[in-house]
Amino acid sequence: MPATRKPAYQRFLKLLVAARHDAGLTQMEAAKRLRTNQSFVSRCESGDRRVDVVELQSFAKAYGKRITYFYKD
Repeated sequence: MPATRKPAYQRFLKLLVAARHDAGLTQMEAAKRLRTNQSFVSRCESGDRRVDVVELQSFAKAYGKRITYFYKD
């Protein structure tokens, strides 16, 4: 089973989307904060692209969350 299909990663993806929504951002606005494009945000949120720890730090900062927010059980 690919890692992006595992339940723990699916929970992470839900938290990633929730964090963006909590910040009141669209994918386009998030992309601007991350200095990337909307398709990058979309691919990360859908699990088409895995998020590494350095990228996760950027997401956390852009969304005003502590990195530990994304490690909830």
